[in-house]
Amino acid sequence: MKDILRAYARAVKSLTERGVLWHLIWPSLAAALVWLVLGIVFWQPMVDGVMGWIGSWDWAAQHMNTSELGAAAVLVLVKITLAVLFLPMVYVTAALVVAVVALPMMLEKVAVTRYSDLEMRKGGTVTGSAINAVVAVLLFLVGIVVSLPFWLIPGVGLVVSILLTAWMNKKAFGYDALMLHGDREEMPRLRKRYSAGLLGLGVGCALLAYVPVLNLFAPAFCGLAYVHYLLEALRRERGGPTMNGAMPA
Repeated sequence: MKDILRAYARAVKSLTERGVLWHLIWPSLAAALVWLVLGIVFWQPMVDGVMGWIGSWDWAAQHMNTSELGAAAVLVLVKITLAVLFLPMVYVTAALVVAVVALPMMLEKVAVTRYSDLEMRKGGTVTGSAINAVVAVLLFLVGIVVSLPFWLIPGVGLVVSILLTAWMNKKAFGYDALMLHGDREEMPRLRKRYSAGLLGLGVGCALLAYVPVLNLFAPAFCGLAYVHYLLEALRRERGGPTMNGAMPA
């Protein structure tokens, strides 16, 4: 936990570096605008579609047909679920943009000032980053779709969303954080060795997606935190000078 908090603290410090703050903001603003437009245009068709899907269940249809109060409660629950679902979708869209475009740019700036002692072995590529991010997002969406019936249970959708988002953070940003400095052997090895810590880091970032205002910065901030966590781990792996004594867990 201490190493995760340290990575967050360094990510905050990186915001003071020239050009980093802008990359923290624009991906989320763009994603929020896209989903706001989609929400306005497709809100009623989505509500009708979900209600029709639920109505195809015999027991649910019988309950809604015999109780106006029950039908109204289901409608309210569906609308709440769809509204909550929009938050992770904004986050995942912004995370995709961050992983493919913004994070590589921020990585170069942060690496020059804080990790200049690390040799760049360039085990990753821009193409590899894009493919990795797209795969992470697609698997995230599959997880969301598979778990949709459970979202109708109050609270379950939130937990599922946080866990899936945390996994996506780990998958997408873990590659990008090491793509310039790690070699082809170090990249998968470090991500596997520090898997638990990377997932914990992703959980904290996923929670930020539900905090007003902070959710605008969450995806790019998360990417920066992964950069600091993994580059410090790489520095230790190579036996270089460390900024702290503890090894990431």
